[in-house]
Amino acid sequence: MVGAARQRLRLTQARMRENNARFGAWFNRIMPKGLYARSLIIIVTPMVILQSVLAFVFMERHYNTVTRRLSAAVSQDITAISDLAATFPTSADQERIKQIAQSAMGLTVDFLPGERLPPPGPKPFFSILDSNFTGELGKRLRRPFWTDTVGNSNLIEVRVQLDGMVLRVFARRTQAYLSNSHIFLVWMVGTSLVLLAVAILFLRNQIKPIEALADAAIAFGKGRDVTGFRPRGAREVRGAALAFLEMRRRIERQIEQRTTMLAGVSHDMRTILTRFKLELALIGDSPDTEGLRKDVDELQNMLEAYLAFARDDNGETPVLADVSRIIEDTRHNAERHGATVSAVFTGDPMVMIRADAFRRCLANLAANAWRHGTRIEITAMRDDRWLTVLVDDDGPGIAPDKREDVFRPFVRLDDARNQDAGGSGLGLTIARDAARSHGGDISLGESPMGGLRATVRIPV
Repeated sequence: MVGAARQRLRLTQARMRENNARFGAWFNRIMPKGLYARSLIIIVTPMVILQSVLAFVFMERHYNTVTRRLSAAVSQDITAISDLAATFPTSADQERIKQIAQSAMGLTVDFLPGERLPPPGPKPFFSILDSNFTGELGKRLRRPFWTDTVGNSNLIEVRVQLDGMVLRVFARRTQAYLSNSHIFLVWMVGTSLVLLAVAILFLRNQIKPIEALADAAIAFGKGRDVTGFRPRGAREVRGAALAFLEMRRRIERQIEQRTTMLAGVSHDMRTILTRFKLELALIGDSPDTEGLRKDVDELQNMLEAYLAFARDDNGETPVLADVSRIIEDTRHNAERHGATVSAVFTGDPMVMIRADAFRRCLANLAANAWRHGTRIEITAMRDDRWLTVLVDDDGPGIAPDKREDVFRPFVRLDDARNQDAGGSGLGLTIARDAARSHGGDISLGESPMGGLRATVRIPV
């Protein structure tokens, strides 16, 4: 018995956790994702709850109570008139009763001889006046009666069955309920709207610096100029903006120092290689010098690859470039190496990019394709958010568990696609760095042609 109870308890707890998880997922889906909208909800929700509570308390404690008391007073007057009319049924007495009701009670009284009460009329779906007034009349009036609180908007009609006649009484609606209650509701709604408008304007001004900081960070990630950005807003937002500017200065200073160092290294190494080539040219052609020339050329190509990887082209300024022309140049270069290449571009070709870095990215992907395949297809498209370039080939491809490894610097796999004679193993690494410097990335997958598909996605 104890084991079965524990099992049921565990099942119940598991079911509750599952329901809570579903509710949390549903709640996250319907909630807005932006900070501005969420902040408005944080402000508006308590305001609506507070106004609803105030309205309920007012309607329940003040409006309902006052209306009940006013209805009780009018009901007492009608009861008194009906008692007088039943006690003094003569015509002279009835005229005197009319005068007393009009002057002392503010009621209009008529006597309808020989009539009966009309059938009950429709009742309003929700009316504090009808429920209170009818209830108070039922407590005090011991005769059959009929009421109409929905006919004439300014008057309440009551008919009371007497012996051989019907007493008809008209009372002003304001006598039986609190007529100025709408003023409170209007003031409550009006002040809520004013507070909401102030909150919207204030939040908008507070959100703008955060949006500007996010735009500056995105632009910096894409390698674009963010000189117009300055810290604004609340203290915490200004602190984050100042930290971003300091981080940007440190990164730019590091890039500048590295560029200066690489320029010196590149100059010194190229000078030595130039001396090697000159000395080989002076020696002349021979079987011995042919191997040396190949070694020098290979060393120069590897040096250029290492410098390109270390430089990372972060110093290049983004410009509005024609991507379709870059893709066409990549196609021509691949065809010169003997590959069969087709290139298709759709969309607006003018994109703000680092032209040389993007050109090197596509060139490395195309080189990786023609080294291991014979046919290449380059498909590029540009929409409102992304520039996407697909490079497909018919080569042997790469195993799924090895596709991320080929992006690591200097990694050489036994049958890897980035393994080529004399290669540095940095082609795909440089290509991914170039894509990421634009805020995008490169992914590898299976190609419909049977080989490898390299997908470049860059935000525009």
